[in-house]
Amino acid sequence: MTRLLATAHLTALALSPPDLVDAAARHGLDAVGTRVHPATPTETRYPMHPGSPMVRATQDAIARTGVRALDLEVFGLAEPIGPEDWIPVLETGAQLGASVLNVVGVDPDLNRFRDKLGDLVTTAREYGIRPSMEPISYQPLASFGTAHRIARETGAGIMLDTLHVFRSGTTLAQLAEIPAEFISVVQLCDGLWAEPSLIDEGATLALGQSVGGSPRQFEARAHRLVPGSGEFPLAEVLRLFPEAPVSVEVPDARFIEAEGLEAHLARCVAASREVISSAAAAPTLDR
Repeated sequence: MTRLLATAHLTALALSPPDLVDAAARHGLDAVGTRVHPATPTETRYPMHPGSPMVRATQDAIARTGVRALDLEVFGLAEPIGPEDWIPVLETGAQLGASVLNVVGVDPDLNRFRDKLGDLVTTAREYGIRPSMEPISYQPLASFGTAHRIARETGAGIMLDTLHVFRSGTTLAQLAEIPAEFISVVQLCDGLWAEPSLIDEGATLALGQSVGGSPRQFEARAHRLVPGSGEFPLAEVLRLFPEAPVSVEVPDARFIEAEGLEAHLARCVAASREVISSAAAAPTLDR
């Protein structure tokens, strides 16, 4: 089986969704994640409301290139978010043919988050979309074990971001306890075991994203390492979930500033393919 390879929008967030689809086609990718909802309060929002000219342009790019929309980024779920907020996102996703909605647990009351996620899952099913939690090491929902429990209770999936796996202290053995059917997407990047301690104040983040004053947030949004260039056991993660789509998520503000987005995408895709090949060359890990 050939594993689907996509790029997360965060890897090249300065590209509008239709331009991202065209860039993905140039680099031989199968799919893209599409930013239809901002991740931070300061972020400029792409006009991706249902039926907008940009949505139509993205549909045209998908039809022209054969690159599909995999997931929709990124929906922070907390009070007072409700159906009036998520239905337009789901409508856009259905128009693009996306199958996954990236959900971040930003509500400190995880029981309330679970209940609201259950409502979202029920609604999203009508659009052919599976809401999938991304545990993030600096958000209230940081634990992959907790995400697994909530997924069992709600029918949601899990987006497994390798940066947040290891920044949250999750081990391979703990990941192996999650049945493969819960993993909607593996978001692939590398990093060092040492925790980040600095913020590069001179770096420019695409769309005016905020880093919130946290080195972990800066690393996550602007300074990840290309797969295979750091210390994380990425091939071992992929062997745990051999059928899950892979989406390379490597924002690197300084490299993009120096070398440009085309060079950045080229190295991300080549490095991801090497890690995927390495994972495929060894037996699937026992569970």
